[in-house]
Amino acid sequence: MSNNQGSQWVKSSYSGGEGGQCLEWAPTVATSTGSVPVRDSKAPQGPALSLTPGAWATFVGFASQTSI
Repeated sequence: MSNNQGSQWVKSSYSGGEGGQCLEWAPTVATSTGSVPVRDSKAPQGPALSLTPGAWATFVGFASQTSI
């Protein structure tokens, strides 16, 4: 998937300021296409993954219940 450069990206509320695991997603793209783009916020020029809404929901559920 392209990196959706023109899209508005939202940083995960679980992303800290320490430069660790940082994740962004593009909700406007998800709404318009039905596919959820996800990327590393430390590498915004890099690639983005494209997840189905079900896979995204599973990931978010897992992340909200797991501490790294």
